[in-house]
Amino acid sequence: MLSLKVSGMTCGGCINAVTRAVQAQDPQAKVQADLAGQIVTLETTLSAAQASQLITDAGFPVIQ
Repeated sequence: MLSLKVSGMTCGGCINAVTRAVQAQDPQAKVQADLAGQIVTLETTLSAAQASQLITDAGFPVIQ
């Protein structure tokens, strides 16, 4: 399970965009997001680097 700090998420649409970005590469991935904490938790076969890049490419920078 991965937990990533992600900036710029403000609504359910943002969560959907992040979820779609990850599931485009790993359709079985489970994505949970905490808007208040700006944390995305993933159960995925992707590496942390792959997931971070996909989320960043979707417009939501991952903070290291």
